[in-house]
Amino acid sequence: MIWLHGLGADGFDFAPLAPRLGLPGIRMVFPHAPIRPVTINAGYEMPSWYDIRSMDRVPERECAEDVVASAAIVEDLIAREIAAGTPASRIVLAGFSQGAAMTLYVGLRRREPLAGLLVLSGYLVLEDRLEHELGDRSVPLWFGHGTNDEVVPHAGGRHAYERVRQLGLQAEWHEWSMGHEVCAEELRGLRAFLAARLP
Repeated sequence: MIWLHGLGADGFDFAPLAPRLGLPGIRMVFPHAPIRPVTINAGYEMPSWYDIRSMDRVPERECAEDVVASAAIVEDLIAREIAAGTPASRIVLAGFSQGAAMTLYVGLRRREPLAGLLVLSGYLVLEDRLEHELGDRSVPLWFGHGTNDEVVPHAGGRHAYERVRQLGLQAEWHEWSMGHEVCAEELRGLRAFLAARLP
């Protein structure tokens, strides 16, 4: 499993959750995003997979060059695991918030599908390119989102889910009465999804 953290966090953010999943034998990889200025945060430098220029759903909301560059970082991580002996069919890509957006961007464009994509409080980036760049449609997706999410609106996550379903992909949607966070019920759902795909 490769976990992609959210804006301003780092690879250690989700490490404490690994033992709570109760899935021994699964290797967890927690990469760090590059440090870069983030426009919506007054240009302060922080770990970020891409610059966010606006909170509005407009085509120029995220920096396309950053997204593509970070996607190459994630693809290199996947290639490293494959080279070490783990086939793509046994690799899960997971992300929270901005990391979930990157999970969707990378995972939906791969020609060789992964075992699954876990999208926690996520949304689509560069959506206008998706249909043209869509890869193998057999990768299963699991979406989890808070109905009271104050950072990534519930509607944005639901839109991402409905869009991938519209494109013919297999996806599950789950929501809980919570904010921009992960709850115990969500972890149980993740565990069930993973246990079915990584026996």
